[in-house]
Amino acid sequence: MELAVYNINGQDTGKKVTLNDEVFAIPEPNEHVVYLSVKQYLGNQRQGTHKSKERSEIMGSTKKLGRQKGGGGARHGDIKSPLFHGGGRVFGPRPRNYYTKLNKKVKDLARRSALTFKAQNNQIIVVEDFSFDAPKTKDFVAMTKALNVEGKKVMLVLNDINKNVYLSVRNVESASVCTARELNTYRVLDNRAMIVTESSIEVMNKF
Repeated sequence: MELAVYNINGQDTGKKVTLNDEVFAIPEPNEHVVYLSVKQYLGNQRQGTHKSKERSEIMGSTKKLGRQKGGGGARHGDIKSPLFHGGGRVFGPRPRNYYTKLNKKVKDLARRSALTFKAQNNQIIVVEDFSFDAPKTKDFVAMTKALNVEGKKVMLVLNDINKNVYLSVRNVESASVCTARELNTYRVLDNRAMIVTESSIEVMNKF
């Protein structure tokens, strides 16, 4: 598969890049491993520090407030009962680890499947390598407008991190930036268009 290379002004440079079919056009993209990879990534981002107090952890008297039956409501014990406001919570969340492991071959297949979906939907735009003279958000916004992706959720993929480009992108709520080596299945899918620099394609073709 070949894609045209544009400059940051949205003009066709006349150059072409070849996408590796083993990465961007695999015969059978696997949606289930994509799901597993995204689930693993999101789970591993969780801190798992959620906690609520149960009745044994609440400060208060242990005296039974009323008789067992005949009170006109549900039977209960002390003031720490879950039936009362301020009482302990029944089966509340406890700290836990959400980390899960996924085999490397499975994650690689998921990333290639996600890139195949992107290529099939024409959501990959290749631009020649560029840099900004200074951090200016309006320069990046002008580039997205020239490439007809203004207002869309955009992922900019660079070969190496560029400070001026990074600072220009970070103030745009619907845009993010990463290097080609940092791409994973979630990042590939979490956008409506991927703007990929020419040198990044060489890295991605080896996925």
